[in-house]
Amino acid sequence: MSRPSGAPVDPPSDRHTDGVEERGPDAEHQGVDFVRELVRRDNSTGTYAGRVQTRFPPEPNGYLHIGHAKAITLDFELAREFGGTCNLRFDDTNPDTEETAFVDGILEDLAWLGYPIEGEPLYASDYFEQLYDWAELLIERGLAYVDDSDSETISAGRGGYGKPGVESEWRNRSVEENLDLFRRMRAGEFDEGSRVLRARIDMQHENMQMRDPVMYRIRHERHHRTGDSWHIYPTYDWAHGQSDAIEGVTHSLCTLEFDSHRPLYDWYLAQLPLPGDTPRQTEFARLELTHTVTSKRRLAGLVADGVVDGWDDPRMPTLRGLRRRGYPAAAIREFCAFIGVSRTNSRHQIELLESFVRQHLNRSALRRMAVLDPIRLVITDWPEGGRKVKSTMHWVSADHAIEGTTALYERLFSAEVPGEATGDPMDDLDRTSLDLRTGCRFEPALGDTPPGAVVQFERLGYFAHDPREPMLFHRTVGLRDEWARLQQRT
Repeated sequence: MSRPSGAPVDPPSDRHTDGVEERGPDAEHQGVDFVRELVRRDNSTGTYAGRVQTRFPPEPNGYLHIGHAKAITLDFELAREFGGTCNLRFDDTNPDTEETAFVDGILEDLAWLGYPIEGEPLYASDYFEQLYDWAELLIERGLAYVDDSDSETISAGRGGYGKPGVESEWRNRSVEENLDLFRRMRAGEFDEGSRVLRARIDMQHENMQMRDPVMYRIRHERHHRTGDSWHIYPTYDWAHGQSDAIEGVTHSLCTLEFDSHRPLYDWYLAQLPLPGDTPRQTEFARLELTHTVTSKRRLAGLVADGVVDGWDDPRMPTLRGLRRRGYPAAAIREFCAFIGVSRTNSRHQIELLESFVRQHLNRSALRRMAVLDPIRLVITDWPEGGRKVKSTMHWVSADHAIEGTTALYERLFSAEVPGEATGDPMDDLDRTSLDLRTGCRFEPALGDTPPGAVVQFERLGYFAHDPREPMLFHRTVGLRDEWARLQQRT
């Protein structure tokens, strides 16, 4: 696995860009990284014999977004810093929504972000046979049973917080009957939804995740890797910890919504004859940005409804969209390093991310002249000699200019916290967030701009040349540092 340098990241420094003051975030905003402290403590006490192994487990049912970038940089950089390894393992346990195209796209996005995968990636489906064998072992030990209840009955029977659970009428089936039914589930004898395999734990447990969770469900769907060979598929909770253990993962890092799943993660591992060390799950706060929605379901809906022009629309928070908009991968990595890792959920200002982007582009982007709303002007009475400047305008020669298109963007979601007022983020969707301007005039040198390259249009902002459409430029960020303005308010 080749990785970028992990040198310490300084906040964007104060600088001036064409007369526009650019100030970066203050150092006091840098997050505290408790995960690295945990690893140092493990190493000092000899836990895992000083070995560090992490994993990044995306589900191939969509493309990676900015929230994934934080998990990616944490998983891969943590392993690199401590001389360990990080596995890419696709969590392909739901054949209904997974596609090979998403697998390929995730590999592309990882390489662009700076973490190319050497060799073949790993898959949860690599371990389907071992997971099945372990499920039979739990059945034999009286720790799992086949439940004929439908999903509504199972959900109702689990009760709720302060409401006791109700044991299933199938909970006390014999080991022999459970093994027979489970094997017939695997063989495809039963309809979808007719049976599940559940762990037999404690229906009165205060943690809802421990109230006899489902381990396997019947799915007569073709899997993108295993084809039609399986008719039952493991749930995430059953596949997660066991896959970690098979691979030798030491530190299994998850976002905070999996905090309540950790007791189940530990319970499963404690029941099984593991091949090596027992991995440990640790949760951290996910990355949330203002004016941004990262739910893959919501993003897929935007694509399906034609609100945006695909997963790589420059307004999307996907890595593909940010790349097309001109965000440097290094700026995203440094932003993630700067905000750090904490145990408390918080929402970062999108202007802070843009400040990192602007800093990088200020160092690397070439300067070019462009007129987005051209007005043809002929000067016939230019005076000779002590000229007085009362205003400034920029121009390109009408005889030599080339024509193109620019795409200017507002926030895709107008509210800082989409859905905060109504409960539905889509109520804050700005359907006029794209301003496409044709007939723009550019200086001739812009005709040689490579696809994907970013240039600064003097006095207008940074613009990325579209990788597919010649002479289409997307505004990456403006020149003015909005993060500095927000800091001045506080």
